[in-house]
Amino acid sequence: MKDHEAFIDELLSRLEAEWKERGDANLRKLVPEVGHPHRRLALVTLIPVDQEYRWQSDDKKKVEGYLEEWPELGEDDKAVVELVEAECVTRADLGDLPSADEIHTRFPKLIGLIDLGKLASGQKPTRNQVVHPQDSSSEAEPADETDLFSTTHIEKVGENIGHYHLLTVLGEGGFGTVYLAEQQRPVKRRVALKVIKPGMDSRQVIARFEAERQALAMMDHPNIAKVFDAGVTDTGRPYFVMELVQGEPITSYCDRHRLTIDERLELFVPICEAIQHAHQKGIIHRDIKPSNVLVTIRDDSAVPKIIDFGIAKAMAQPLTERTLYTEQGQLIGTPAYMSPEQAEMTGLDIDTRSDVYSLGVLLYELLTGALPFDNASLRQAGLMGIAKVIREEEPPKPSTKISTLGDESENLAQRRRLSRDTLRRRLRGDLDWIVMKTLEKDRRRRYSTALDLAEDITRYQKHEAVDAAPPGLVRLP
Repeated sequence: MKDHEAFIDELLSRLEAEWKERGDANLRKLVPEVGHPHRRLALVTLIPVDQEYRWQSDDKKKVEGYLEEWPELGEDDKAVVELVEAECVTRADLGDLPSADEIHTRFPKLIGLIDLGKLASGQKPTRNQVVHPQDSSSEAEPADETDLFSTTHIEKVGENIGHYHLLTVLGEGGFGTVYLAEQQRPVKRRVALKVIKPGMDSRQVIARFEAERQALAMMDHPNIAKVFDAGVTDTGRPYFVMELVQGEPITSYCDRHRLTIDERLELFVPICEAIQHAHQKGIIHRDIKPSNVLVTIRDDSAVPKIIDFGIAKAMAQPLTERTLYTEQGQLIGTPAYMSPEQAEMTGLDIDTRSDVYSLGVLLYELLTGALPFDNASLRQAGLMGIAKVIREEEPPKPSTKISTLGDESENLAQRRRLSRDTLRRRLRGDLDWIVMKTLEKDRRRRYSTALDLAEDITRYQKHEAVDAAPPGLVRLP
């Protein structure tokens, strides 16, 4: 092995070891200093691996974030192309393939360097789809910008869908794009418009899309985003229009504002009540996680809103007339937040207590700043390994988790306006048992409903006896 290959392999091993041991990594400590002959190679090799770990753990750091840290890369078009391509591969693996429009907007200089036509058609990119003009062995011609969308029309910012004027792209998933739009009639207001991407309009995708729209339309709760309208574009792709929720994931909101434990619980209870409302409407969410719970400000008060029912399941009536099914062996949901029965991947026998488990994971994260099971490790374990960990391994109690986080625990405690030892003492006892009751492997031992969980938290806040108890201890009425 060449010296530089051994050097890079050693850096990769150290990076992966940090992610496995700590659930995070400090690239600055690994990248060679300026002037080192292998610095560029180290950067373009380590950044994609670090980015993959971050996206898998729901920290969606994009290439621009790395370019801000290492500006020298921004002057190297070939390096930027390699990094953008790697991001596309990572996101495609997670079902969040970026569109050609997104790449155009973020990196206008790269037009002609990447085959954006393949991205626009929804094809998963591979390493070989990047066109490097510097590589004389490549016979591929740079993509012609005018021909990128010749097969189908992609709505652009500034155009209209129905009587909605598209202002900007808010976000993208594997199958749909969400725009900030202005409704022009009968009233003027800003809304979020979600439309299926071109090339992704298979029968199953359309069924999933319509199921999400129908699930949201069935609900009327102040902590769930409302659906206002629905229709199809001129090219026949379905879209729906919903309430614009301008906020940030609940975990980042709480940390940025350094909310106390009590303040975090105050925000969490309405989420439980909203999920209870969905359950009463016959809908199981199946993907409760911070990025699907945004905190927005209304009348100077923080209001949590559940915004995404993209993989919701109906308990009784079908959500759509189209066939909607989950293939056996397909992982539906986000591994770190899914219940043991959901991790079985059979698509069968999932009830509302699965959402109670996911609420427990979210509560665990709000209280401790960490997940019960490390997300990056779960991803590395593969489908069968994920199911095995979630089904069989017992997570540490929140107070115990704080003790395992090393120096980071002091930072986490400060974000809750506490010292590490005070945070551990605060979690020990009732909060430990409330969380652990939600995370029971046997769903019969969990809270029966999301409302039961909310009520037990309310009892804790009022300094009353809670229903949750340590294993083997039964609370007497």
